[in-house]
Amino acid sequence: MFELKAQMYFSAAHHLLNYDGECENQHGHNWLVEAYVKGETLDKSNILVDYKVLKRELKSILDLLDHKDLNELPYFAGESPSSEMIAKFIYEKLKEKIVLVSKISVWETATSCASYFEG
Repeated sequence: MFELKAQMYFSAAHHLLNYDGECENQHGHNWLVEAYVKGETLDKSNILVDYKVLKRELKSILDLLDHKDLNELPYFAGESPSSEMIAKFIYEKLKEKIVLVSKISVWETATSCASYFEG
């Protein structure tokens, strides 16, 4: 089994709904996103997924989030745009383009990370 990981950043504002604490107020993060792909079969160049393709598709999704107020995006309408939900959003969008996506991890700080994968 082979696994690749690509990393990218985006910056955005959000506030958590139904939350009692400072994060109920609008604030921002510079999120680090890690996209994982997993598979058993390599192509004729012995590549699972071209990093160039993975990064291009990931960037196109992060562009939807970058420098936005996440609470105002249709996907998060009425939902709390937590790191968990951001990871799920990115996973679902990237899976439409690259079927070998296995996990998305979203770091909102250097010590706090949420991941989404299908179990």
